[in-house]
Amino acid sequence: MRPDPGLRRLALGTLLAAYPGPVPPGWAVDLVGEGLAGHTLFGGNVHDPAQVAASTAALRAGRTDVLVAIDEEGGDVTRLAHATGSPYPGNAALGVVDDPVLTRQVYAALGAELAVLGVTVDLAPTVDVNSADENPVIGTRAFGADPARVAAHSAAAVVGLQSAGVVACAKHFPGHGATVADSHRELPTVDVSPAVLRDRDLPPFAAAIEAGARAVMTAHIRVPALTGDGPATFSRAVLVDLLRGEYGFTGTVITDALEMRGATLAAGGVAPAAVSALAAGADLLCLGARVDAALVEQVAGQIVAAIGDGRLERSRVEEAAGRAAALAAWTRGAGTAPAAPSDLGYAVARRAVRVEGDVGGLVRPLVVRLHAATNRAGGRVPWGLGPHLAGLAELRMVAAETDPAELGRLAGDRPIVLVGRHLHRLPGGPALVEALAAAYPVTVVEMGWPSRWRPAGVRAFVSTFGASHANGRAAAEVLGLTD
Repeated sequence: MRPDPGLRRLALGTLLAAYPGPVPPGWAVDLVGEGLAGHTLFGGNVHDPAQVAASTAALRAGRTDVLVAIDEEGGDVTRLAHATGSPYPGNAALGVVDDPVLTRQVYAALGAELAVLGVTVDLAPTVDVNSADENPVIGTRAFGADPARVAAHSAAAVVGLQSAGVVACAKHFPGHGATVADSHRELPTVDVSPAVLRDRDLPPFAAAIEAGARAVMTAHIRVPALTGDGPATFSRAVLVDLLRGEYGFTGTVITDALEMRGATLAAGGVAPAAVSALAAGADLLCLGARVDAALVEQVAGQIVAAIGDGRLERSRVEEAAGRAAALAAWTRGAGTAPAAPSDLGYAVARRAVRVEGDVGGLVRPLVVRLHAATNRAGGRVPWGLGPHLAGLAELRMVAAETDPAELGRLAGDRPIVLVGRHLHRLPGGPALVEALAAAYPVTVVEMGWPSRWRPAGVRAFVSTFGASHANGRAAAEVLGLTD
């Protein structure tokens, strides 16, 4: 039975859905007209700027104040440039350059690009403090491991984005930087005291809120001292007592994608996760990428049912939908940022490169990209030095399946450049690098979080602090491999 129309519209007003392909299907536009808060765009929705602008215009035809969200962090997480890699470095590179004015300029440029396309909410910046080298999902998405530095750049990013009239959403509250598991695949645990959270993880959120962030995204992480056995997304202690009560946040609380295993394992599915998140104090429920009309109706129906049986107060859902509507109203009245220099992203990426050792004398090297796992947040975005090499090809090999002697034979008397992301934890990576370095002249280009690992015997170790198109170009230039 179809739920009560008034309650259904109310429930829809708390949902960020999604749709497949480059053209919004009829049901996606119809739901907007029926009260759906908005849609999130993913890589599969993006072909080129003109097409994205046409898609957002089609959604606005359903309702002019529809929210159109996107994960556009620059660096390793990009939707607009998912086919080529981002022209902007990510947060780790910005953090190592450590110029908050540049960070503001980069995020203002990102915001200006989004605003022109009709995107109103950027699910960025990531303001997590990457305190765990083994973190599989944050890493270069963070401004660094120092809370004060991350806080300064978080505030700058918020100001930059919102100067373009695009909502900034600080994520992932109360801090995903200490996890060694990926919440796309499981429910990670951060087993620390509230005092540690306040000293290490929460200062960037405080800075983002002080800078005027209109939205904060929840984390599907378990913090036993605050959340018990469940994720922060389902915890009133986190979303109401801590975020709103202690830190004074008055904006919109957006969930991380409820299709993620960190949420569904705890709740038993996307629809019950939506009810739990609303009950805990979340306002705008991001369903994820794999969404169709049936799922939206299922989630809305469960919210209506929860109001009917007392699991949710109607006033709580009205409050949530009101905050989502207020977010949309803000985007319609905000300003725009000035145009940025076209080479801004590359200039910042070049300043971020760090070289240990000697990179001179690399004459026609054998360049090998060692495969790393792809995490769900970044998707399958191209990376490496290949597009930037003058007269050279970049081989692609799986480290655990590569024989050092065979690679040496391919190199002959040429030097070897090994390119990777998070090489210290790549299966077979450290052993392969050190075996090659013992017998051949090897330069390493680390395009992930560099950690403390430095392989013995290499001529040089180059850190780019990210794997965007801009980072790759900067590294190739430093090595003297461009035209």
